[in-house]
Amino acid sequence: MTDRCQWPGDDPDEIAYHDLEWGVPTVDESTLFEAITLEGAQAGLSWHTILLRRDGYRRAFLDWIVEAVAEIDESGVDALVQDTGIIRHRGKIEATIANARAILLLREQGMSLADVVWAYAESGNEPNPELQSQTDTSRAMSRELKRRGFRFVGPTTCYAFMQAVGIVNDHADDCFRFGEIAAMRDTLLSERSNT
Repeated sequence: MTDRCQWPGDDPDEIAYHDLEWGVPTVDESTLFEAITLEGAQAGLSWHTILLRRDGYRRAFLDWIVEAVAEIDESGVDALVQDTGIIRHRGKIEATIANARAILLLREQGMSLADVVWAYAESGNEPNPELQSQTDTSRAMSRELKRRGFRFVGPTTCYAFMQAVGIVNDHADDCFRFGEIAAMRDTLLSERSNT
């Protein structure tokens, strides 16, 4: 039996997500946009509920093409509120569009979403001995993203996002992914510090 984090339990969808995606460090804009959207959509719901709708989200939000999502208008929002393939919460849908526009604004300022969020990564890969839903760092990220026009990015959402995209490595120290993710994260941080 493979040693892995306990949170996926025996659910095959969550095991696959854990083993292949969770915590993999990325600076890819579409991946970051998807992750921040899905973590915001999860607020008040189970992660399994969101995982089952990922294909619906990709379709509804145009394969996470930021420019296309930013152009969704009020009639598009009305249509998305009726879309059973996603969480039909108007505020979360509007936040996704607002976040796409905020990403475009970052570009206009010569920055990227990766520039903003990876500024909160700390060097080192010490396993976290305690379960937590937010940290001082995620609270700081939340404040900065909100200042830049992002929505549905509270400290808990930001921490889950940080875990999902490898800004923190919260795999358990005995999980087979911990060392793999630590090595990927070290490489990415080294590359970013050299640019």
